[in-house]
Amino acid sequence: MPRIKEKIIETGLALAAVVTVLTTIGIIWVLFSQTIDFFSEVSIVDFLTDTQWTPLFADKHFGILPLVAGTFLTTTIAIIVALPIGLTIAVYLNEYAPKSFRKIVKPLLEILAAVPTVVYGFFALSVVTPFLQNIIPGMAGFNALSAGIVMGIMIIPLITSLSEDALFAVPKSLREASYGMGSTRLQTAFKVMVPAASSGIIVSVILGISRAVGETMIVAIAAGQQPRLTLNPLVPIETITTYIVQVSTGDVAHGSLEYRTIFAAGMALFVFTFILNNISYWVKKKFQEKYE
Repeated sequence: MPRIKEKIIETGLALAAVVTVLTTIGIIWVLFSQTIDFFSEVSIVDFLTDTQWTPLFADKHFGILPLVAGTFLTTTIAIIVALPIGLTIAVYLNEYAPKSFRKIVKPLLEILAAVPTVVYGFFALSVVTPFLQNIIPGMAGFNALSAGIVMGIMIIPLITSLSEDALFAVPKSLREASYGMGSTRLQTAFKVMVPAASSGIIVSVILGISRAVGETMIVAIAAGQQPRLTLNPLVPIETITTYIVQVSTGDVAHGSLEYRTIFAAGMALFVFTFILNNISYWVKKKFQEKYE
């Protein structure tokens, strides 16, 4: 009887793995097939080099660079906000905070990650943007800076939780050896513990970047829908995900060239994320080799 139960569980796990793989293959196939149809009518050179993205206008241009620039800009701002704050909180919880305080604060941070992104979007538009406009009068009502800052706040719990877990997993012998050599708590935290947990911290940053790249509602509400090739965070921009939502919920005819642009944009996002994850995996591997 135990053998039968074990076989059933093993079969269920195998089926779950197969379903996951088939789902991934299906998504890639849909993106690839529709993208091929798109590039049968639009030059891939224009897609990669044109600096205008106006597929819904009379004067049509299909350059993906403005959407990539918007995605890159908001993601960069988000990581600049989230990484130092998230890592500092993780170090404090692991090295300084009492265990009872850690048990209370960490679940509260994880609750913050459960807040719907549409709430973050309206917070960026109605609170963060007016506050920043008092400091920067020339800032537009829709802009990349507000969206990026709030995206950073959104992913702080992710970076904090994973980084704190990585720090907690570092052997206590390293900490004790550092104290034995006369190091202060601050030196031990940032010169011993953080480097030793670097692979886990890098993973948290990777997941944070992926979360920011794929975010839709915050940028759709707060950043505007104006694709432009710029690195100015004070003006409206449009990201890849925002454009996909814009077309998917609009009046674009299904199967038209304009409709197929969302698959080309989705494939660009997939390729970008794939390259990013591979680079991150290489960096993580190098860090592991350095500290082994």
